Amino acid sequence: MIIISNLPIDFQLFMKKILFLLFYFSLETAFAQEKDSTMMRLGEITIMENRIGIPFSKVSRNISVISRKEIETTPARSIQEVLSFTPGVDVRQRGVSGVQANIGIRGGSFEQTLMLLNGIKLTDPQSGNHMMNIPVPLQSIQRIEVLKGPGSRIFGQNAYAGAINIITTLPETKSLQIQGFGGDFGMRGGHIITSLPIGQYRQTLSISHDASDGHQYNSDFKVTNVFYESGFELDERNEFSAMLGFTDREFGANGFYTDAFPDQWESVQTLLSSLSHTYNHNSLYIQTRAYWRRNIDEFRLRRNEPEFFTNNHVSDVLALEVNSSYTSDLGITGFGIEGRQESIDSNNLGQRAREFLGFFAEHRLELGEKADIRAGLYSNYYSEYGWRHFPGAEIGYQLNANNRLYSNFGISYRIPSYTELFYQDRSTTGNPDLLPEEASNFEIGWKLNKSRLRAEVVYFHRYTQNLIDYTRILSDEDPNPNFWTPGNVSEVTFRGIETAIKYAVNLGGTNAKLQEVSFSYNYINADLTQNEGVQSRFALNSLRNQFIAGIQAEFFQKAELTLKSRYIERIALDPYFLLDARIDYNRMKTFGLFLEVSNITNSDYIEAGFVQMPGRWVKAGISLNLF
Repeated sequence: MIIISNLPIDFQLFMKKILFLLFYFSLETAFAQEKDSTMMRLGEITIMENRIGIPFSKVSRNISVISRKEIETTPARSIQEVLSFTPGVDVRQRGVSGVQANIGIRGGSFEQTLMLLNGIKLTDPQSGNHMMNIPVPLQSIQRIEVLKGPGSRIFGQNAYAGAINIITTLPETKSLQIQGFGGDFGMRGGHIITSLPIGQYRQTLSISHDASDGHQYNSDFKVTNVFYESGFELDERNEFSAMLGFTDREFGANGFYTDAFPDQWESVQTLLSSLSHTYNHNSLYIQTRAYWRRNIDEFRLRRNEPEFFTNNHVSDVLALEVNSSYTSDLGITGFGIEGRQESIDSNNLGQRAREFLGFFAEHRLELGEKADIRAGLYSNYYSEYGWRHFPGAEIGYQLNANNRLYSNFGISYRIPSYTELFYQDRSTTGNPDLLPEEASNFEIGWKLNKSRLRAEVVYFHRYTQNLIDYTRILSDEDPNPNFWTPGNVSEVTFRGIETAIKYAVNLGGTNAKLQEVSFSYNYINADLTQNEGVQSRFALNSLRNQFIAGIQAEFFQKAELTLKSRYIERIALDPYFLLDARIDYNRMKTFGLFLEVSNITNSDYIEAGFVQMPGRWVKAGISLNLF
């Protein structure tokens, strides 16, 4: 049941009207006849896993796909803000426009979500706080695939509660796109994206910059992204590709990590480079790639007094992967190997390094015309913990062309970050004796995929016996003098149900048309067992109730209106309701305009740390598509 009693009376009535409208449209679909639709046909999309690619309609997992159109029309200025409208995803921002945010899936922490860029793992040994330092402008992203549930068998360690794969493409035609915007709180920015193919060589370059004077004291920021991608087809079997990205973020960090020092400040630079070769002929597919990620982080407790307390960290990740698949009469077999070294040079965490070696093996078999099964194993060697093995399996049954039942099971795995192991400050101390987290996961679901209607209902269960959480002993003193210390201290069981529906209404005429309605409701119950007399920092802050609704409309075949609403309730935190809107005019034309209004209801809320998020704020801009 969705709880709205804590909202103002006017907005209680508003939400009830929205719920009624969306419920009405969902009932209408049960009697509607099939018609042509502009809704994206997800069944034609292949989910981009590293070894076995599967059409969306045959995937036996709960996966959300955010399309290019959704990215363009969502009232959002960053990847983080786009993800906040995804069912089951908990986005906790410290600031706006992608300054810094933590992403959790199904009650998992930000350390338990794996981010990927075109299949490349964006792990950071220092801290999961840097997982979203992604050097790709939002406008360069083709789509985002959100895999919910255990991903260790598919992507390796740290895909604990789920994985998010950001996918870009290389256009085969020339293009140049320019966008600029401004708004409240001194917000300004823009991007330039150009594609210039030369024969068989395709390439694209994108640059973006966002800045703001801040919505409160010491909340100013500057974010710059530069991304270059290229590809070259040597012949019909062989293709080479490369990526090079850089992001520079500088921001006032008031309330990011503590409320005792309002002048906190941070500067982060992240570099990502990769080179890959793909061989694809007949039944054999082999992709080999190498990549390097460097993250440089400077944090000051007092912005203008670096001598008071400053942390400097430089972390590096070097990796080599080979991923393959072979198709035979017995199905598709996937196999792969990865090697990775992670290192850090820090005045707080020390100079440290660790090595990984992992092996993947899996097979997908179709059982007749309606059933299929997929099973596999990921074996990982970690230089400090030895060998670990993580099996998993999926089974699906196609009831008919539109309805599918599925279930899956898997073991997930996450190693501690260097911050959890060794960090020291005035209120926190690390724990070098931490063990990796492991969890057993189960999921069962039903999905409907028709030309105008998509719907899904999923139940999941995740049990962790050695959850890593920061705790401290309770005290009658204020402030509490005891240190926050991470430990494998808790057992926790997450149970939840996820429901989502999206319907291409196409109701109206040339002058005004309601194109699409969507809504989702997710409930999570966290059953935590831990010692008495201690306080938990993270385990009791997961999502409990999440409601997301959206409407898209078109006017005079030129203007598009997107309205998005969210109701978020977390365990032990105050719930809040947000309403955002965006209007695009001539979005696909040579010259276009857009207007965004965030937090229309002017809600008072905090997502992470002690950061008071902005009230109502407006942004407007122009776009040029020159060729």
